[in-house]
Amino acid sequence: MLSLNLETNRAEKSESSTPRHNNMPKPSIKTITVRNLTNILLITSLIALIAIGFGFRMISYKIIENKTFAIAEVIIAGLTSHMKADIMDKRDYFLEEIRSLYQVQEVSLIRSPDVTGQFGSGFDLEQEGGPVAKEVFETGQPVFILDEFSRTPHIRVLIPYIATREGNLNCLSCHAVDEGTVLGAVGIKLDLTDYRSLVMKVLTAITLLALVMIVLICVNIFRTIQRHIKDPLEKLMTKARKAYLDQEPLNPEQFDSMEFEDIAEKFNMFNTEVLANQNLINEKNYELLALNDEIEDTLKETVFTMGVVEEQRSRETGDHTKRVTRYSNLLATKLGLPQRDIDLVTAAAPLHDIGKLGIADSILLKPGKLTDEEFEIIKNHAGVGYAMLVHSRREILKSAAIIAHQHHEKWDGTGYPQGLKGEAIHIYARIVALADVFDSLSSDRVYRPAWDKQRVLDWIESQRGKHFEPRLVDLFMENLPAFREIQETHLGVVNDGHDYVELHPETAESR
Repeated sequence: MLSLNLETNRAEKSESSTPRHNNMPKPSIKTITVRNLTNILLITSLIALIAIGFGFRMISYKIIENKTFAIAEVIIAGLTSHMKADIMDKRDYFLEEIRSLYQVQEVSLIRSPDVTGQFGSGFDLEQEGGPVAKEVFETGQPVFILDEFSRTPHIRVLIPYIATREGNLNCLSCHAVDEGTVLGAVGIKLDLTDYRSLVMKVLTAITLLALVMIVLICVNIFRTIQRHIKDPLEKLMTKARKAYLDQEPLNPEQFDSMEFEDIAEKFNMFNTEVLANQNLINEKNYELLALNDEIEDTLKETVFTMGVVEEQRSRETGDHTKRVTRYSNLLATKLGLPQRDIDLVTAAAPLHDIGKLGIADSILLKPGKLTDEEFEIIKNHAGVGYAMLVHSRREILKSAAIIAHQHHEKWDGTGYPQGLKGEAIHIYARIVALADVFDSLSSDRVYRPAWDKQRVLDWIESQRGKHFEPRLVDLFMENLPAFREIQETHLGVVNDGHDYVELHPETAESR
């Protein structure tokens, strides 16, 4: 239908002017907040875990150092006791006992070159020094060698034993060295498997605790957003709509947060301003609607008057325009068209022959039979009418342009000017064609009297599926009394014009 086509065009234009957006749904406030918070918490937790792990490692390392120093002090004290008791030959037994302590893998004594030169190489557990021992002897500082990533983590420690005059035992009384000389080094190897396991357990526990905290924080944020943002926002939207419809203010105190209370107060201010202008807006809308109705009514009257003007120029039977208009309205209604289409075809029907204003009087008003050349000229009125109306933006005139252009097309494709066939002919034109032919054949013309009623009906029936759409002919026949009533109500008078001439027996071709 024309009205539907026009609405489709408007929709297409509106769609083309509107930017297309991605159809993927946007995330909610809860999703955005939890996502961002989770990222921050994960990064913070990772940094905290690294810091805690590093600190715990340093503490563990310090504990291990202290333990090795304690063991070394015990060994040095034991060796000193053996020396005081003059049982140095028994010191290997003492060192074996120390090595049997938990986590102690190795215990050894390394003599300095000075002691070795004075007393000899010593017993089995008194080893020769290597590069590390040499460093200890030169610096007098303990050396720690940590291997924490092997399958069996451990630490090797060399702690120097320095000659001194202080204390109950004067080292220099036995050793021919200067005070501060490194007499030897105590070597200890500790197994750190339990320490590493403890560190891993602690870090695992901290990690799990951090994850639990993250989950708890996210859940709490989720619930907070749901309770203090999402639910109040939905409540605000519902209450605001109801307040607007009921023209009552919102109660700001029903919201827990200051922000939503402030929004409610601002909405009340906005709603007050809107309601204050609502009556004015309604009045303007009523005025616009009335003005639009007046414009459309004026346009309909103008269109009908133009049809009457054309009718008078063509000197057709009186009230031809009124009857064709009412026949078209009746056919469109019985066909079940939407009301807008019924209104359009009714308003546009009077201009079906407006193109005859462009045909010379010598041909249009010729009282006799038209020649083939004259008939070709008069057929141009369909195109002339279309050209006169097609540029309008008004639906009524666009509909009239279609009717003027196509009301001489035939269902079987033998009509003019385009030779359209079947539903390629607009439904408005199909309706007006049948209404126009019925009225013309039923009216007197100077070149022939009106056909009798039965002859008109027989001819229309014979043109079912040829000149006219079959369902329109069926509707016409089914509702013939209604058409007769219109015909009798608007019975015209004979004048000296004509619209049809019989070029062939039992046919009616339009000029």
